[in-house]
Amino acid sequence: MSRLSRLSAGIATTATAVGAIAVLTAGTAAAATVTYTAGGTTPLTYTCTFPGVSPQPVLVTSHLDAEDSVAAGGTLTPANVGGAATISAGVHALLTAVGYDGIRGTATVPVTAASGTLSQPAATGLNIPETIYPAGGPITVNISQVETSSVPTYTAPAEAGTDTLSMGNTVTASLEFHKKSNNTWTPWTMSCTLKVTNPAQNVAFSPSITVS
Repeated sequence: MSRLSRLSAGIATTATAVGAIAVLTAGTAAAATVTYTAGGTTPLTYTCTFPGVSPQPVLVTSHLDAEDSVAAGGTLTPANVGGAATISAGVHALLTAVGYDGIRGTATVPVTAASGTLSQPAATGLNIPETIYPAGGPITVNISQVETSSVPTYTAPAEAGTDTLSMGNTVTASLEFHKKSNNTWTPWTMSCTLKVTNPAQNVAFSPSITVS
């Protein structure tokens, strides 16, 4: 076989291999990681318990990162699970009046799936870092996944389509509030209940998960 013939045969073989790979991978796109947000751009309003004052409204945002699609019956494990709770200036003033100026602890955030299943009903051990707040104004309490957190794994339904994750109705937190007068920490179990509104608040994480 001449050199030209061998070169032509090699090119043909390579083209065949590339064509076969293209056929095998046609229609299979790699899943992209996206951020899912509960309530879209609108924070959810929960009513939370505090030491020394009556239950008060708190604005809560929640997010998680995961692939934008999953095979039917496949699994996803969310990452970067967290959010923030905003305590208004008015509630901050009430806490200041009873002597509290700081917070630390962990949060438990319930999550549900419309069609698929979750390995556990909530993300637990989400970190609320120790923070002493300046006087006056609203307070932002950051909530984040850390190494000691436990996050549920999602399993998609057996049929293709879409599925939706949603926030649960009751968020709890194992907290300590800082007492300014004697520099001590007061243990407190906080319970936050989703406020009932008409129309109801949108607790779904968006976008929806594509099940293929």
